Amino acid sequence: MQSGRITILGIPIDDVTEAEALERAHSFLQDGGWHQICTVNPEFIMEARRNPAFRAVLQAADLNTPDGFGVLVAARWQGTPLRGRVTGVELTLGLAQLAATHGYRMFLLGAAPGVAEAAAVVLRSRWPGLHIVGCYAGSPAAEYDEQQRQIIMQAQPHILLVAYGHPRQELWIARNQPFIKVPLAIGVGGTFDYLAGRVPRAPRWLRRMGLEWAFRLVMQPRRWRRIIDAVPAFLWTVIWEGRRREEVG
Repeated sequence: MQSGRITILGIPIDDVTEAEALERAHSFLQDGGWHQICTVNPEFIMEARRNPAFRAVLQAADLNTPDGFGVLVAARWQGTPLRGRVTGVELTLGLAQLAATHGYRMFLLGAAPGVAEAAAVVLRSRWPGLHIVGCYAGSPAAEYDEQQRQIIMQAQPHILLVAYGHPRQELWIARNQPFIKVPLAIGVGGTFDYLAGRVPRAPRWLRRMGLEWAFRLVMQPRRWRRIIDAVPAFLWTVIWEGRRREEVG
């Protein structure tokens, strides 16, 4: 296990702050390799229990940041506390600033048609020097991989943000990185929708209290199954697995 890395239900999670995650990202951009970052929340972990391919991607990722209050609660309960959350939204903003400062090229892939372009406008308005070399809605379906690889390789980005939602975005990156070899790729879920103003984000005070899930339930009630998976089902599974290990031990 890497230093500063814990596991929850078999999924590795790095104990990093936002600043440390961005430092790691910067080192990835400089080392000549190609890397994948995942922002792991309870839904990721529960999906990984059902989906071996997704589990393998999370276990192989170069950096798994803790995204979700439930992850912090579970980590503390099992005696391996994490210092805080590092979400896809915060990482996107941090990477945009990093790219603008150091001249890295960025590509936005995914979300509904026009959303990535709207998100790019917001990012460029905040960091005028940001070089966004492409926006494309695309598709996570494997039949479109070759077409999308050609578009991305022609743009030659240093940073690829993929907004297909989990697990499709992580699987897309893992499947295509050996071909496109972008120095840094990360799945960002609904971040483009937040930036474009299509979906409201929970107020900061609710996020600090760990109640972002309740805000999402009110604003997007159709997500209730996912929220149940992410909150009570996840925490119950962590407790049950912990007690089972104690009994076996």
